[in-house]
Amino acid sequence: MQKSPLHPFSATIMAWYAEHQRELPWRQTQDPYAIWLSEIILQQTRVAQGLPYFERLITAFPTVRDLAEAPEASLLRLWQGLGYYSRARNLQKAAQMVMRDFSGVFPQSYDEIIRLPGVGPYTAAAIASFAFDEAKAVVDGNVYRVLSRVFAVETDIASSAARGVFTSLAQSLIPMQDPATFNQAIMEFGALQCTPSPDCSDCPLRVSCAAFSEHRVAELPIKSKKTKVKEIEMDYLVIEQNGQLLVRERTEKGIWKGMWEFYLIEDACDWLPFQRQALKSPPVHLLSHRKIHCDAWYVQVPDNFELEIPEGYGWMSPSDFESKGKPVLLLNLITDNLDCPILQDISPTYL
Repeated sequence: MQKSPLHPFSATIMAWYAEHQRELPWRQTQDPYAIWLSEIILQQTRVAQGLPYFERLITAFPTVRDLAEAPEASLLRLWQGLGYYSRARNLQKAAQMVMRDFSGVFPQSYDEIIRLPGVGPYTAAAIASFAFDEAKAVVDGNVYRVLSRVFAVETDIASSAARGVFTSLAQSLIPMQDPATFNQAIMEFGALQCTPSPDCSDCPLRVSCAAFSEHRVAELPIKSKKTKVKEIEMDYLVIEQNGQLLVRERTEKGIWKGMWEFYLIEDACDWLPFQRQALKSPPVHLLSHRKIHCDAWYVQVPDNFELEIPEGYGWMSPSDFESKGKPVLLLNLITDNLDCPILQDISPTYL
Protein backbone atom coordinates (compact mmCIF):
# COMPACT_ATOMS: atom_id res chain seq x y z
CA MET A 1 0.00 0.00 0.00
CA GLN A 2 1.36 3.41 -0.98
CA LYS A 3 1.94 5.76 1.93
CA SER A 4 -0.11 8.95 2.02
CA PRO A 5 1.99 12.12 1.75
CA LEU A 6 2.65 13.85 5.04
CA HIS A 7 1.09 17.20 5.76
CA PRO A 8 3.92 19.80 5.76
CA PHE A 9 3.24 20.53 9.45
CA SER A 10 3.51 16.83 10.34
CA ALA A 11 6.66 16.33 8.28
CA THR A 12 8.32 19.34 9.92
CA ILE A 13 7.66 18.41 13.54
CA MET A 14 8.55 14.76 12.97
CA ALA A 15 11.88 15.79 11.42
CA TRP A 16 12.46 18.14 14.36
CA TYR A 17 11.61 15.33 16.78
CA ALA A 18 14.12 12.98 15.18
CA GLU A 19 16.85 15.47 16.03
CA HIS A 20 15.68 16.86 19.39
CA GLN A 21 13.78 14.12 21.22
CA ARG A 22 14.72 13.33 24.80
CA GLU A 23 15.82 9.79 25.60
CA LEU A 24 13.18 8.51 28.03
CA PRO A 25 12.72 4.88 29.14
CA TRP A 26 9.04 4.66 28.17
CA ARG A 27 9.96 5.67 24.62
CA GLN A 28 12.20 2.63 24.28
CA THR A 29 9.31 0.16 24.56
CA GLN A 30 5.89 -0.70 23.19
CA ASP A 31 4.89 -2.40 26.44
CA PRO A 32 1.45 -0.89 27.14
CA TYR A 33 1.85 -1.38 30.91
CA ALA A 34 5.06 0.68 31.06
CA ILE A 35 3.61 3.34 28.73
CA TRP A 36 0.41 3.55 30.78
CA LEU A 37 2.37 3.85 34.02
CA SER A 38 4.47 6.69 32.59
CA GLU A 39 1.43 8.54 31.25
CA ILE A 40 -0.38 8.42 34.61
CA ILE A 41 2.75 9.66 36.41
CA LEU A 42 3.16 12.52 33.93
CA GLN A 43 -0.38 13.80 34.48
CA GLN A 44 0.19 17.06 36.41
CA THR A 45 3.91 16.21 36.72
CA ARG A 46 7.00 17.39 34.80
CA VAL A 47 9.18 14.77 33.11
CA ALA A 48 12.23 15.55 35.25
CA GLN A 49 10.22 15.01 38.43
CA GLY A 50 8.33 11.98 37.15
CA LEU A 51 11.30 10.00 35.80
CA PRO A 52 12.65 8.70 39.14
CA TYR A 53 9.12 7.79 40.24
CA PHE A 54 8.62 5.80 37.05
CA GLU A 55 11.85 3.92 37.64
CA ARG A 56 10.95 3.13 41.27
CA LEU A 57 7.41 2.03 40.45
CA ILE A 58 8.33 -0.14 37.46
CA THR A 59 11.00 -1.81 39.62
CA ALA A 60 8.62 -2.39 42.54
CA PHE A 61 5.71 -3.47 40.32
CA PRO A 62 7.19 -4.86 37.07
CA THR A 63 3.88 -6.31 35.83
CA VAL A 64 0.25 -5.32 35.95
CA ARG A 65 -0.38 -8.28 38.26
CA ASP A 66 2.24 -7.03 40.72
CA LEU A 67 0.54 -3.65 40.82
CA ALA A 68 -2.95 -5.12 41.12
CA GLU A 69 -1.96 -7.29 44.09
CA ALA A 70 0.23 -4.75 45.92
CA PRO A 71 -0.90 -3.34 49.29
CA GLU A 72 -2.27 0.16 48.70
CA ALA A 73 0.03 1.49 51.44
CA SER A 74 3.09 0.28 49.52
CA LEU A 75 1.93 2.05 46.37
CA LEU A 76 1.16 5.29 48.21
CA ARG A 77 4.55 5.17 49.93
CA LEU A 78 6.33 5.04 46.56
CA TRP A 79 3.97 7.69 45.14
CA GLN A 80 4.49 10.21 47.95
CA GLY A 81 5.85 13.47 46.66
CA LEU A 82 3.96 13.31 43.36
CA GLY A 83 0.69 14.58 44.80
CA TYR A 84 -2.76 14.03 43.27
CA TYR A 85 -2.98 10.70 45.09
CA SER A 86 -6.22 9.74 43.35
CA ARG A 87 -3.96 8.97 40.38
CA ALA A 88 -2.23 6.24 42.38
CA ARG A 89 -5.52 4.77 43.61
CA ASN A 90 -6.99 4.76 40.10
CA LEU A 91 -3.76 3.19 38.83
CA GLN A 92 -4.30 0.23 41.11
CA LYS A 93 -8.04 0.03 40.35
CA ALA A 94 -7.18 -0.06 36.65
CA ALA A 95 -4.59 -2.80 37.18
CA GLN A 96 -7.19 -4.83 39.07
CA MET A 97 -9.66 -4.27 36.22
CA VAL A 98 -7.10 -5.54 33.70
CA MET A 99 -6.64 -8.70 35.76
CA ARG A 100 -10.40 -9.18 36.28
CA ASP A 101 -11.95 -8.09 32.97
CA PHE A 102 -9.12 -8.65 30.47
CA SER A 103 -7.58 -11.85 31.90
CA GLY A 104 -4.40 -10.00 32.82
CA VAL A 105 -3.75 -8.82 29.24
CA PHE A 106 -3.60 -5.05 28.84
CA PRO A 107 -6.42 -3.84 26.53
CA GLN A 108 -5.22 -3.17 22.99
CA SER A 109 -7.56 -0.54 21.54
CA TYR A 110 -8.54 3.02 22.38
CA ASP A 111 -12.14 2.03 23.04
CA GLU A 112 -11.09 -0.60 25.60
CA ILE A 113 -8.26 1.38 27.19
CA ILE A 114 -10.48 4.38 27.92
CA ARG A 115 -12.66 2.16 30.12
CA LEU A 116 -9.86 1.92 32.70
CA PRO A 117 -10.21 4.08 35.84
CA GLY A 118 -8.15 7.26 35.65
CA VAL A 119 -7.77 7.07 31.86
CA GLY A 120 -9.21 9.89 29.78
CA PRO A 121 -9.15 10.62 26.03
CA TYR A 122 -5.55 11.90 26.04
CA THR A 123 -4.08 8.97 27.99
CA ALA A 124 -6.06 6.40 26.01
CA ALA A 125 -4.90 7.93 22.71
CA ALA A 126 -1.29 7.98 23.91
CA ILE A 127 -1.29 4.31 24.93
CA ALA A 128 -3.20 3.18 21.84
CA SER A 129 -0.81 4.95 19.49
CA PHE A 130 2.49 4.31 21.29
CA ALA A 131 1.85 0.64 22.10
CA PHE A 132 -0.45 -0.46 19.27
CA ASP A 133 0.07 2.09 16.44
CA GLU A 134 -3.59 3.09 16.49
CA ALA A 135 -4.05 6.42 14.70
CA LYS A 136 -5.63 8.34 17.58
CA ALA A 137 -4.38 11.90 18.04
CA VAL A 138 -3.29 13.01 21.50
CA VAL A 139 -4.46 16.38 22.76
CA ASP A 140 -2.90 17.86 25.90
CA GLY A 141 -1.78 21.32 26.95
CA ASN A 142 1.28 21.18 24.73
CA VAL A 143 -0.81 20.20 21.71
CA TYR A 144 -3.34 22.96 22.39
CA ARG A 145 -0.51 25.49 22.42
CA VAL A 146 1.17 24.29 19.22
CA LEU A 147 -1.99 23.97 17.15
CA SER A 148 -3.58 27.19 18.37
CA ARG A 149 -0.47 29.16 17.36
CA VAL A 150 0.38 27.49 14.07
CA PHE A 151 -3.21 27.43 12.78
CA ALA A 152 -4.54 30.52 14.66
CA VAL A 153 -7.26 28.55 16.45
CA GLU A 154 -9.37 31.03 18.41
CA THR A 155 -11.29 28.48 20.48
CA ASP A 156 -10.92 29.06 24.22
CA ILE A 157 -9.05 25.99 25.48
CA ALA A 158 -11.01 26.18 28.75
CA SER A 159 -14.32 25.85 26.90
CA SER A 160 -16.34 22.67 26.51
CA ALA A 161 -15.85 22.85 22.74
CA ALA A 162 -12.05 22.92 22.86
CA ARG A 163 -11.29 19.20 23.02
CA GLY A 164 -13.47 18.45 20.02
CA VAL A 165 -12.04 21.30 17.94
CA PHE A 166 -8.40 20.50 18.65
CA THR A 167 -8.85 16.72 18.46
CA SER A 168 -10.44 17.06 15.03
CA LEU A 169 -7.57 19.24 13.82
CA ALA A 170 -4.89 16.94 15.26
CA GLN A 171 -6.64 13.88 13.80
CA SER A 172 -6.55 15.47 10.34
CA LEU A 173 -2.78 15.86 10.62
CA ILE A 174 -1.80 12.45 12.04
CA PRO A 175 -0.11 10.12 9.52
CA MET A 176 -1.81 6.73 9.46
CA GLN A 177 1.55 5.02 8.82
CA ASP A 178 3.30 6.42 11.91
CA PRO A 179 0.85 7.84 14.48
CA ALA A 180 3.14 7.13 17.44
CA THR A 181 5.99 9.30 16.17
CA PHE A 182 3.61 12.12 15.26
CA ASN A 183 2.02 12.11 18.71
CA GLN A 184 5.40 12.02 20.45
CA ALA A 185 6.66 14.77 18.17
CA ILE A 186 3.84 17.26 18.68
CA MET A 187 3.93 16.84 22.47
CA GLU A 188 7.72 17.14 22.57
CA PHE A 189 7.58 20.18 20.31
CA GLY A 190 5.19 21.87 22.72
CA ALA A 191 7.29 20.90 25.73
CA LEU A 192 10.67 22.02 24.36
CA GLN A 193 10.16 24.45 21.48
CA CYS A 194 6.66 25.98 21.45
CA THR A 195 6.67 26.70 25.17
CA PRO A 196 4.54 29.31 26.98
CA SER A 197 7.38 31.80 26.40
CA PRO A 198 9.05 30.44 23.26
CA ASP A 199 12.17 31.43 21.35
CA CYS A 200 10.70 31.65 17.86
CA SER A 201 13.99 32.61 16.20
CA ASP A 202 15.00 28.97 15.63
CA CYS A 203 11.54 27.45 15.25
CA PRO A 204 11.20 25.34 12.10
CA LEU A 205 7.51 26.30 11.85
CA ARG A 206 7.90 30.07 12.08
CA VAL A 207 7.42 30.60 8.32
CA SER A 208 4.04 28.85 8.39
CA CYS A 209 3.01 29.83 11.95
CA ALA A 210 0.02 32.17 11.91
CA ALA A 211 0.67 33.45 15.44
CA PHE A 212 4.27 34.34 14.56
CA SER A 213 3.36 36.17 11.37
CA GLU A 214 0.54 38.05 13.10
CA HIS A 215 2.62 38.83 16.23
CA ARG A 216 0.15 36.94 18.41
CA VAL A 217 2.37 34.28 19.96
CA ALA A 218 1.81 35.65 23.48
CA GLU A 219 -1.98 35.74 22.97
CA LEU A 220 -2.47 32.13 21.92
CA PRO A 221 -3.82 29.80 23.07
CA ILE A 222 -6.82 31.67 24.45
CA LYS A 223 -7.77 30.67 27.98
CA SER A 224 -10.32 32.85 29.70
CA LYS A 225 -11.52 30.79 32.64
CA LYS A 226 -9.67 31.41 35.90
CA THR A 227 -9.74 28.93 38.75
CA LYS A 228 -10.55 30.46 42.12
CA VAL A 229 -7.89 29.48 44.64
CA LYS A 230 -8.95 28.82 48.23
CA GLU A 231 -6.43 29.62 50.98
CA ILE A 232 -6.17 27.11 53.84
CA GLU A 233 -4.33 27.30 57.16
CA MET A 234 -2.99 24.04 58.64
CA ASP A 235 -1.17 23.79 61.98
CA TYR A 236 0.63 20.63 63.12
CA LEU A 237 2.09 19.44 66.41
CA VAL A 238 4.99 17.00 66.21
CA ILE A 239 4.37 15.21 69.52
CA GLU A 240 7.05 12.86 70.87
CA GLN A 241 6.97 10.59 73.91
CA ASN A 242 9.30 7.68 74.67
CA GLY A 243 10.84 8.03 71.20
CA GLN A 244 7.43 7.56 69.56
CA LEU A 245 5.40 9.99 67.45
CA LEU A 246 1.68 10.71 67.67
CA VAL A 247 0.33 10.24 64.13
CA ARG A 248 -2.75 9.18 62.19
CA GLU A 249 -3.84 7.94 58.80
CA ARG A 250 -6.30 10.25 57.06
CA THR A 251 -9.50 8.30 56.41
CA GLU A 252 -11.84 11.08 55.32
CA LYS A 253 -12.52 11.67 51.64
CA GLY A 254 -10.10 13.99 49.89
CA ILE A 255 -6.84 14.05 47.98
CA TRP A 256 -4.89 13.00 51.10
CA LYS A 257 -7.02 10.00 51.98
CA GLY A 258 -4.72 7.16 53.03
CA MET A 259 -1.83 9.55 53.76
CA TRP A 260 -0.25 9.80 57.22
CA GLU A 261 0.31 12.96 59.23
CA PHE A 262 1.29 14.43 62.60
CA TYR A 263 -1.31 15.78 65.01
CA LEU A 264 -3.43 18.34 63.17
CA ILE A 265 -4.52 21.16 65.49
CA GLU A 266 -8.28 21.46 65.37
CA ASP A 267 -8.97 22.74 68.88
CA ALA A 268 -7.29 24.56 71.77
CA CYS A 269 -5.27 21.43 72.72
CA ASP A 270 -5.94 21.91 76.46
CA TRP A 271 -5.11 18.22 76.86
CA LEU A 272 -1.45 18.95 76.07
CA PRO A 273 -0.10 21.28 78.79
CA PHE A 274 3.51 21.39 77.61
CA GLN A 275 5.75 24.00 76.06
CA ARG A 276 5.88 24.04 72.28
CA GLN A 277 8.99 24.65 70.20
CA ALA A 278 8.24 26.40 66.91
CA LEU A 279 9.48 24.58 63.81
CA LYS A 280 10.36 26.15 60.48
CA SER A 281 7.29 26.51 58.33
CA PRO A 282 7.49 24.81 54.92
CA PRO A 283 6.92 26.92 51.81
CA VAL A 284 3.37 27.70 50.82
CA HIS A 285 1.98 24.51 49.29
CA LEU A 286 0.15 25.04 46.01
CA LEU A 287 -2.51 22.67 44.74
CA SER A 288 -4.65 23.22 41.66
CA HIS A 289 -7.44 24.96 43.59
CA ARG A 290 -5.84 25.54 46.98
CA LYS A 291 -2.99 27.40 48.62
CA ILE A 292 -1.98 25.88 51.95
CA HIS A 293 -0.11 27.79 54.66
CA CYS A 294 1.35 25.60 57.38
CA ASP A 295 2.85 26.22 60.82
CA ALA A 296 4.19 23.52 63.13
CA TRP A 297 5.52 23.03 66.65
CA TYR A 298 7.48 20.29 68.37
CA VAL A 299 6.28 19.02 71.76
CA GLN A 300 8.27 16.67 73.99
CA VAL A 301 5.95 14.87 76.42
CA PRO A 302 7.64 13.48 79.57
CA ASP A 303 8.01 9.70 79.43
CA ASN A 304 6.02 9.12 82.64
CA PHE A 305 3.10 11.38 81.71
CA GLU A 306 -0.15 9.56 80.94
CA LEU A 307 -1.41 11.28 77.83
CA GLU A 308 -5.02 10.93 76.73
CA ILE A 309 -4.69 10.12 73.05
CA PRO A 310 -7.14 11.89 70.74
CA GLU A 311 -9.46 9.66 68.69
CA GLY A 312 -7.94 8.41 65.46
CA TYR A 313 -4.32 8.94 66.55
CA GLY A 314 -1.74 6.49 67.82
CA TRP A 315 1.93 6.15 68.71
CA MET A 316 4.35 5.01 66.05
CA SER A 317 8.11 4.68 65.86
CA PRO A 318 9.94 7.08 63.53
CA SER A 319 11.13 4.16 61.37
CA ASP A 320 7.58 2.87 60.90
CA PHE A 321 6.30 6.38 60.16
CA GLU A 322 9.10 6.85 57.62
CA SER A 323 7.71 3.89 55.66
CA LYS A 324 4.22 5.42 55.40
CA GLY A 325 2.98 7.60 52.56
CA LYS A 326 2.83 11.29 53.46
CA PRO A 327 1.66 14.43 51.64
CA VAL A 328 4.30 16.65 50.04
CA LEU A 329 3.50 19.31 52.64
CA LEU A 330 4.64 17.00 55.45
CA LEU A 331 7.71 15.87 53.52
CA ASN A 332 8.73 19.52 53.18
CA LEU A 333 8.05 20.12 56.88
CA ILE A 334 10.30 17.19 57.79
CA THR A 335 13.19 18.10 55.47
CA ASP A 336 13.07 21.75 56.58
CA ASN A 337 13.49 20.74 60.24
CA LEU A 338 16.21 18.10 60.29
CA ASP A 339 17.79 19.89 63.26
CA CYS A 340 14.94 18.32 65.27
CA PRO A 341 16.48 14.91 66.14
CA ILE A 342 13.36 12.77 65.83
CA LEU A 343 12.63 14.17 62.37
CA GLN A 344 16.05 13.05 61.16
CA ASP A 345 14.81 9.46 61.47
CA ILE A 346 11.90 10.02 59.08
CA SER A 347 13.67 12.08 56.43
CA PRO A 348 12.57 10.96 52.92
CA THR A 349 16.06 10.06 51.71
CA TYR A 350 15.16 9.44 48.05
CA LEU A 351 13.43 12.77 47.37
